[in-house]
Amino acid sequence: MKSLPMNYSAFISHGGGPLPLLGHEGHQEMVETLEKFATLIPKPSAIIVISAHWDTPEIKVNTQAKPQLLYDYYGFPEQAYNINYPVPGAPQLAKELLSGLMGLGVPVVEEAERGLDHGVFVPLAIMYPEADVPCVQISLQRDYSPQLHLQLGKQIAKTIAHLDNVLILGSGFSFHNMAAFRLADNKEAIKNNREFEAWLKQVLNTSMPKEDRAQHLINWEAAPGARYCHPSEEHLMPLHVALGAAQLEPTAFEQIPVLGKIASFGLWSVASK
Repeated sequence: MKSLPMNYSAFISHGGGPLPLLGHEGHQEMVETLEKFATLIPKPSAIIVISAHWDTPEIKVNTQAKPQLLYDYYGFPEQAYNINYPVPGAPQLAKELLSGLMGLGVPVVEEAERGLDHGVFVPLAIMYPEADVPCVQISLQRDYSPQLHLQLGKQIAKTIAHLDNVLILGSGFSFHNMAAFRLADNKEAIKNNREFEAWLKQVLNTSMPKEDRAQHLINWEAAPGARYCHPSEEHLMPLHVALGAAQLEPTAFEQIPVLGKIASFGLWSVASK
């Protein structure tokens, strides 16, 4: 009997700019975790990435066959601006997504010029260093509606249900208070980080109906430490997309230190129906 198509979704904390690719010691466990996650599933036939570093009034889909890299950071050594990751695009998959994502209540439009930002090429260069897995990037919608981004994940999963072994990658950071990153031993930062990560672990790594998990994520601001950890939502919304596509509890779940703060990583299967 022929097996049904199986796809995957993941949420990762992608670290600080290009530092994971520059050997920064604060990212060692992050790099090891991404390498591990890449071994837990078959090598993808394509990757769809939703990065914290691209938000638009609409939902945009990058349709380029040969996307360039967007070095969307500043103040780093020269080598950070010479990183090369010549990953191909997936124009046909992108066209399918443009059609399949209609009906979300916001316009869905083509992007044919913007490069792939560091929320895309940094983790992919760690997970798939050969740069041989075609990649499509989809933007966040700038209002950061939890409901919309859960539905976006669900619609992505539905659109690719006829395909096999596609990875939907939500690339954000489960802790993203930039001022707090500079406060290594600050009791408030430690307390809020730990409490919010404990809530995430309970929501993401406990068996519960999918509808209940979605409701927790819709009401994420009520979680302990939520607004301290996320003064703005862009680094959390990729999680909503990944969970919107996912089935039940994760295949793998890790909480590790990244830049001195606890950060979450999860991997889920995406059913064909």
